[in-house]
Amino acid sequence: MTSTTDAPTIDAVSTAALADEQVAVLRPPWREAVTLLVDHVAGELGRRDNTVAAYRRDAEDLARTCQTWGIDRPAQVDALLLRRYLAHLHAEGYARSTTARRTSTLRTWFALLTRRGVIPVDPAAGLATPKQGRHLPRVLRVDQVTALLEAVDGTEPTDLRDRALLELLYASGARIGEVCPLAMDAVDLAQQLVRLDGKGGTQRLVPIGDEAVDALRRYLAVGRPQLLAEAGAAAGATSHLAVGADVVFVTARGAPLGVRAAREVVTRGARRAGLGHVTPHTLRHSVATHLLERGADLRQVQELLGHASLATTQRYTHLSRGQLREIHTAAHPRARASGRPTDTSATVEARG
Repeated sequence: MTSTTDAPTIDAVSTAALADEQVAVLRPPWREAVTLLVDHVAGELGRRDNTVAAYRRDAEDLARTCQTWGIDRPAQVDALLLRRYLAHLHAEGYARSTTARRTSTLRTWFALLTRRGVIPVDPAAGLATPKQGRHLPRVLRVDQVTALLEAVDGTEPTDLRDRALLELLYASGARIGEVCPLAMDAVDLAQQLVRLDGKGGTQRLVPIGDEAVDALRRYLAVGRPQLLAEAGAAAGATSHLAVGADVVFVTARGAPLGVRAAREVVTRGARRAGLGHVTPHTLRHSVATHLLERGADLRQVQELLGHASLATTQRYTHLSRGQLREIHTAAHPRARASGRPTDTSATVEARG
């Protein structure tokens, strides 16, 4: 294997140089290696488009960085270079979760290249995944969620769509990538159920409540037909209707609502409600937290969210310090000194 001793060190590569290299075209050996990874992740592993795109971005970032250092093909990469690359990510301030994901990508990628005979030895085999800190995303109170939902109260077709989208996200706890491609035949309003296509090709039936059902009924009866009809009229051809005909959420052009546009629906509604920055994941996290605070079983929430591992769901079991103190005071037999009057206000109630 060719040594990388003469290659420039991470410290010698300026941020500006790396930024310029991002627009450079990958050389054939790197381009072919990236294509091999993308085909493997999409075809053999059956991952979703967003996941495939993340693998591609991670691989291309390493490839372009390597080209900056004079490394023209994957066979020139060794373990030392990969460790330097990860150190560079840390120095540039990337989150631990990003570094951990890229480490995983590198292991998958170079193991694949080794199996396919592109490189003789796997340089990523010994890479350890960086330990991730316990990061808990923001969670909204129930009254804040209500304010967010009620901030979208117009009667225009897009207003009806946006309200239905927000109600469904909160009712189901679904990922935004599961809701955007939701098919018409995956929604059963009579039974108040939606069928979600989750990660790894899994499916799950998720119940939704009255508010979400009502919002969906209004949108499907009025808003969606208007969007499709107006899109068809603007295009001058009824064939345009077929573009989004099978999905629940469509744009003003009649096309399926994309993930980016759906995220903007959430952030725009949050700004109207004065809640600051809120993402679809904030709603998902809030759903799980509210259910657990109100007595839902951890495994029930795991099934609702579509987590393969219970450990993932346990991230949502955090309690506020105030609530934890109330629970301890009300429930622990030695939480109060003997003879001290009990504060009846310290009851264990579900918080918004």
